[in-house]
Amino acid sequence: MQNEQIISTENEKSFVQSYRHREWNDVPDEKWNDWKWQLSNRLNSFEEISEIINLTPTEANALNQNSLFRVDITPYFLSLVDKDDFNCPIRRQVLPTEKEMYDFSGMNEDSLSEDEYSPVNGIVHRYPDRVLMLITTQCASYCRYCTRSRLVGDSSKNYNSTDFDNQIEYISNNPQIRDVLLSGGDPLLLPIKRLESILIRLREIPHVEIIRLGTRTPVFNPNIITQEFCDMVEKYHPFWLNIHVNHPKEITPELQQACDKLSKAGIPLGNQTVLLKGINDTVEIQRKLCTELVKMRVRPYYLYQCDLVKGAGHFRTPISKGIEIMEGLRGHISGYAIPTFVIDAPYGGGKIPLAPNYVLSQSPNKVVLRNYEGFISVYTDSDDEPDQEITSGNRKGKDISIMDLIQGNEKFIMPQNFRNSKRED
Repeated sequence: MQNEQIISTENEKSFVQSYRHREWNDVPDEKWNDWKWQLSNRLNSFEEISEIINLTPTEANALNQNSLFRVDITPYFLSLVDKDDFNCPIRRQVLPTEKEMYDFSGMNEDSLSEDEYSPVNGIVHRYPDRVLMLITTQCASYCRYCTRSRLVGDSSKNYNSTDFDNQIEYISNNPQIRDVLLSGGDPLLLPIKRLESILIRLREIPHVEIIRLGTRTPVFNPNIITQEFCDMVEKYHPFWLNIHVNHPKEITPELQQACDKLSKAGIPLGNQTVLLKGINDTVEIQRKLCTELVKMRVRPYYLYQCDLVKGAGHFRTPISKGIEIMEGLRGHISGYAIPTFVIDAPYGGGKIPLAPNYVLSQSPNKVVLRNYEGFISVYTDSDDEPDQEITSGNRKGKDISIMDLIQGNEKFIMPQNFRNSKRED
């Protein structure tokens, strides 16, 4: 689909709009650019979506299943889909296929064991100084690889005022928590007054230094970034915001304008990308994505290996593909544009960074290094080497080896004194 560009006017300031599907040509600009209209007119059925794009049999069958993860697509985002190209990177992220019904090795509904690390409903306390605070199960649209598909999209599992009270109390009672990440679902789907009430309460906790928010809504519905939202958030600095862009095609004039508003409000912006097979798993696409993000003052933060979540097996790439991509980024684009490639480890292991092997050899006082061009040099290391004590074990209290993991005899190795917030209660 060839994207057109339409010039519109708002408050005497010109702005550029992306292509709008002819189905909505009669919708006035003031409605099309209204984020509430976009949410109210999301498409989710075979009948509605087939009017906009030509569905394949596997897409049609999946849309007619009642047991699959929820489908909702904003008119804005669906207009970015190539209606005839099954491999369109926008299309494959939001339209289900029959592959979501296939099991795969390692599959798990709660692939990160978040429930195990949840001392109160909606809090995930995996790291000593920070917590994940889930405040809604709703999103503007639903990604087919969603890590929390066991919760997200289900209004019956949404969080209420009692949950918020318990979450705030837990954070208040744990002075080691200095960093709170708001997520869900998507926090921007909360009414702005309710979101502000949460920010006010967090800012009243003396030991909470940083508040972060993760959102994909600006990609699905960029006009939700209003001046009212920016003015509200600006009162609660230091406040950081991560968006979630997976492909350069998602970077539209509307998203650029939304990010510009956020930057002007003094909000540092990062981006989290999920590595998805056949969508963004090439060096060329990732270079384009990362450099385009930096141009709109968004720092690439994480490149995630796709989680082992139920229904997402067909999106997974080999880990070697992610390392290959990182090899193709380092040295070829600015360091500001290079994310950290991570696996969010199963069984609650947390984020583990992966990178190409630039250390070729190491001795007590020499390190042999390789750069991105293959240039090899030796670095004279410090003579000071602190003693390290390494211990290991697991829940069963017996010694196990890496070979036990490879052979499938064990699922993880748990060090002695491994921190688990739930067990410490």
